[in-house]
Amino acid sequence: MKKASTTATEKALKLRERVKKSKPKFVRQESWRYKRLKENWRRPRGLDNKMRRKIKGWPPTVNTGYRGPKASRGLHPSGYKEVLVYNIKDLKEIDPETQAIKIAHTVGKRKRTKILVEANKRKIIILNLKEVKEIAKREEEKIEEKEKIEEEREKPKQEKTEEEQETDGGS
Repeated sequence: MKKASTTATEKALKLRERVKKSKPKFVRQESWRYKRLKENWRRPRGLDNKMRRKIKGWPPTVNTGYRGPKASRGLHPSGYKEVLVYNIKDLKEIDPETQAIKIAHTVGKRKRTKILVEANKRKIIILNLKEVKEIAKREEEKIEEKEKIEEEREKPKQEKTEEEQETDGGS
């Protein structure tokens, strides 16, 4: 039974992708006309509003016909259901076969590493692992920069000691 449901969700995900390509970009009415209006969607409510009345030549409005299939709603493109995780306790409630985690952005470095270790033990997929890798790279770069600065500080000290030895040996 699980195979049938997984194939159904895979089909639904493919259908959602296809439907999304044909879906128009919904814009706020007259946003192209006035700089002060952003393109963020707002429902047209005016009595004589052309978009609300769906007059030919005006941009389309949001309606249920543009929705994706019900089976794929709320799913990540990978097919897993996204679950936001704040601590290790949250990992205990996750089913690794159907759910994948996203570590919340408010979680600190120490707790984040603990969550990563625990998720790897339980074989749970982490969706925002790329961000974690980027953070790790930045940390490594910072450490390298600090090491370079320390080396530069130590070089003049070493040169001074060599000069002192030369002056002591010369006299």
